[in-house]
Amino acid sequence: MSQETTGAPLEIIAASLRRERTRAGLSLTEVARRAGLAKSTLSQLESGTGNPSVETLWALGVALDVPFSRLVEPDRPKVRVIRAGKGPTVFAEHADYACTLLSACPPSARRDMYLIRAEPGTPRRSDPHMTGVMEHIVLCAGRARVGVLEAPEELNPGDYISYPGDVPHIFEALEPGTYGVEISEYI
Repeated sequence: MSQETTGAPLEIIAASLRRERTRAGLSLTEVARRAGLAKSTLSQLESGTGNPSVETLWALGVALDVPFSRLVEPDRPKVRVIRAGKGPTVFAEHADYACTLLSACPPSARRDMYLIRAEPGTPRRSDPHMTGVMEHIVLCAGRARVGVLEAPEELNPGDYISYPGDVPHIFEALEPGTYGVEISEYI
């Protein structure tokens, strides 16, 4: 998978984690416990010296009860263009999978939009997100098995799937160059 993207925005993630932890009134120890992380790992992330995976950021979002996007999204201008291969991208720990935030939910909405890219090999298995999350995916290219872990569906270009994101779920590329658009809806 091409690494031409801008990578994880470490300074933004660090500031966001500190902001959201303070907003929630939680200690480093408590957030780390809720996310299943070592306190030292969270401390490194808050200081901008860690390199979080998608899994780590989702776990922290769940622990802090905030959408993933609040942890990786800087203040944005009114008009926004993200060129292909650019944008705040986080890579999976155990799969050839990348998640690029395209649009974070504004305060009046509860949804985020991502470009997801994956290659055949180890599937991207996701732990449950916050209660009530629904994921919507339109596959743009390639083929993939997507959905709840116990009953994923095979998608072709142009296919759409919606499934609960608060249960274990999977995205498995079946062809090289597989990508799609995902909307996470926070109900």
